[in-house]
This record gives sequence, C-alpha cells and structure tokens, in this order.
Amino acid sequence: MIRAEAPSGRPEAAFVLLLLQSLFWLIAGLSAAPFVLGGEIHMAGLVVATLLLALGTCMLAIGVLWRRRRARGMAIALEVVCLFGTAILLLLPIGFNRGPVSLMVNVALPIALIVLLRKDGEAFA
Repeated sequence: MIRAEAPSGRPEAAFVLLLLQSLFWLIAGLSAAPFVLGGEIHMAGLVVATLLLALGTCMLAIGVLWRRRRARGMAIALEVVCLFGTAILLLLPIGFNRGPVSLMVNVALPIALIVLLRKDGEAFA
C-alpha cells in the first residue's frame, strides 16, 4: 500500500516571510525618498535600487509559492547574500543598529527562510 505524504506548508510559510522582507525593503526605500526632495540627489539611486529589490523579492515570493525550483534557488542565494552583508555590518564599527529588531530582521528572518527553503522531501517538487 502506497501512502501519500501530507502536502508541506513550507513554501507557503516562506512566501509569507519573503513578503514581509519585501515589505521591509519597500518601507526603507520609501522612507529614503524625502531626502531626495530635500536636495540629496544621490539618494534617488538608492531609493530606486531599494524599491527594485523589494519588487524582486516579491516576485521571488510568488515563484516560491508556485514551487518553482529556480525561484527557490534564487531566494536562498538572496538570503545568503543578506546574511553576508549583515555579518559585515556587525563586524565593522560604522554605526549599524544592533538592537533586537534589527537582529530579527537581518539575521533571524534570512536564517528562517534558508531553513524553510532547504531541499528536504518533496515540498518543491
């Protein structure tokens, strides 16, 4: 007798976490926009780059929800890059916020996504 395994909810959980991460980047990009109006013209590039990163993360979330292997791999790569960047910011004394919210968003969220997206079972088949 062949038993079918219960469908995994890991892609759906990863979708929600990726949407949260996208929303955090969207808020960061929009909060930098008033500086452009105040005369800091170089901030316009950072606003556009952050908003594009938020859009890309949202598209990755949709791909993960649809169980696309390429989206899963790209999401893992994005989270590894985020962890690497956070490690650099934590090691360099440049005024990076080391509070609990910052650590939850910049360390715990990417680690949780990597754990959810790792290849165990057939959640992404």
